[in-house]
This record gives sequence, structure tokens and C-alpha cells, in this order.
Amino acid sequence: MEISGIVSAIIIGIVVGVLGRLVVPGRQHIGVVWTIVIGIVAALIGSAIASAVGVADTKGVDWIEWIIQVALAALGIAALDRPRTHRR
Repeated sequence: MEISGIVSAIIIGIVVGVLGRLVVPGRQHIGVVWTIVIGIVAALIGSAIASAVGVADTKGVDWIEWIIQVALAALGIAALDRPRTHRR
């Protein structure tokens, strides 16, 4: 992977992570770095799913691919931000 591919993956990961965080209701108690990591992973997995389904390379904006990526990011953020119980 070239440096431009890495930079674009990080930028797309930030966008997907932030959109995923906006979809999850309430306040999330995870950091910015985790949001970016979840966004990058969601973008990669979402692209693979969209390619497998056949909706990844269409003319114009790939809205279905974006929806898949944001939904995966929202699931990842919700899973990471699950309520933690404290033991006494």
C-alpha cells in the first residue's frame, strides 16, 4: 500500500468513525483514537462487504457502501462503549 492509500484510509476512517459516532445515541466514553481505529476497520470491512454484494463500484457516489461502513462503525462504537459495571 502506498502512502497516499494509507492517508486516504485514515481520512475515510475519520469520516466513517465520526458518522458512526453520530448515529449511536447518547454520549460515548471512548477516545478519538478509538473512533478513528473503529472507522478505519469499519471502512475496510464495509468495502469488502460492498464488493462481495456488488455495490462497491457504481457510477457516482457509492451510497450503499457508505451506509454499510457507517453502520459497522456505529456497531463497533456501541460495542466498545457498552456500560461497564464496577465491582466493589
